[in-house]
Amino acid sequence: MTSSADQPTFEMDRIKREIADSFDEELEMEIDESRLETMFRDLSDHPEHEQLDRRVYFRELFRLQHELVRLQDWVQHKGLKVLAIFEGRDSAGKGGAIKRITQRLNPRVCRVVALPAPNERERTQWYFQRYVPHLPAAGEIVLFDRSWYNRAGVERVMGFCTEDEVEEFFRSAPEFERMLVRSGIILLKYWFSITDDEQQFRFNVRIHDPLKQWKLSPMDVESRRRWEDYTRAKELMLERTHIPEAPWWVVEAVDKKRARLNCISHLLTQIPYEDAPKPSVVLPDRVRHSDYTRHPIPRDMYVPEVY
Repeated sequence: MTSSADQPTFEMDRIKREIADSFDEELEMEIDESRLETMFRDLSDHPEHEQLDRRVYFRELFRLQHELVRLQDWVQHKGLKVLAIFEGRDSAGKGGAIKRITQRLNPRVCRVVALPAPNERERTQWYFQRYVPHLPAAGEIVLFDRSWYNRAGVERVMGFCTEDEVEEFFRSAPEFERMLVRSGIILLKYWFSITDDEQQFRFNVRIHDPLKQWKLSPMDVESRRRWEDYTRAKELMLERTHIPEAPWWVVEAVDKKRARLNCISHLLTQIPYEDAPKPSVVLPDRVRHSDYTRHPIPRDMYVPEVY
């Protein structure tokens, strides 16, 4: 437990870690393993324990992303259908984990589904109907950033549905998921878990960071007040929908970096895969036409070189 005297230092350390995490997010797509050692030598003024943590994170992230590419190729080769659901409280880190999973994958193979609130027509449909068109076909990986479990969480807590509709959901969801699994879909369900204190901290960071304020909706703000209501709803949801065919997996997400690595590592263990055969690629000779002359493009068509 942190004493009141140490609280300012503790909070400042958390803010620094949050800033470093945002910085590292930008680095992730710009560097590769061969440049890691140089990068960390350049950051030699950082405390040794921080260097080690970040080095381990980057190395493991790249290693796991290599494995995700192998998995993607295997899914395509075997025509597998993979569906992963990501749920959790607002600011729990679902989006960050999804971003790291998709970062180096082919968007034609791996896609993210994040549906908005249902429109008037969709509210009159069978509850699961609007999710069905987004299910994976053969050779696809689909990641749901929130899913039909909205009914057991935000819709229930915020009063957007009746208790009878919630009870019907609890009866239907396990049967719906069993049908998906019987159809050949590999279904994975992840719940990202954070503490009350950590959510409070992350919300405050978003409030004061102009680049992150868009992440904080009025619904998110209201969720802070209803923390205990969401807790009760989550506990009942896990109890009623944790089935052998599609169990829930809880990701401890107070430490964002560990949560990402743990989630990706676990996902890779749930789908047996091997190296998919790949045809060799040989670039053909470029065709040249003696009667063709490249025409200059007018300068006023170019984007101004401000930088």
